[in-house]
Amino acid sequence: MTTVSNLSYCQPQECIIHQLTTLPLPATADLFEVADRCAALVSVLVETEDAATCTALCERLLQSLRQQRELCDADLPPYLIAQLIVGEKLTSCVPDCWQETATQVDYAVALSQAILSGTLPTDVARELTGLLHDLVWLLAEFVKEPYITAH
Repeated sequence: MTTVSNLSYCQPQECIIHQLTTLPLPATADLFEVADRCAALVSVLVETEDAATCTALCERLLQSLRQQRELCDADLPPYLIAQLIVGEKLTSCVPDCWQETATQVDYAVALSQAILSGTLPTDVARELTGLLHDLVWLLAEFVKEPYITAH
């Protein structure tokens, strides 16, 4: 029997982390795709204990959040507008004071930078990572909420 020594099998979590930290989002990614990538990154980040992996995930999250921030100011493509047309007014998942997407992204960027700084006590970094997780998931839901009135 022959053994192939250069093959390696990664655990599912390791494969996910590898993909999230090495595969870039395409330049053509839309707001929804970037929001989903941010949510995926922060979901793995909140479950990760290894400092180097946390740093890599946080750096990639910061890049993705910056891409999302740019998309907040860009015109939406017609296919996204079609998904955002409101029939009946729904209750938003965020309070009225947070209805500006760019502000929410800026908050998430600031939290990411604080966590990435490595200067926070461990328990504070863990709590802020949890807050970042919740904020990014809320943001991912918020950007997909129908809000455009049909003419």
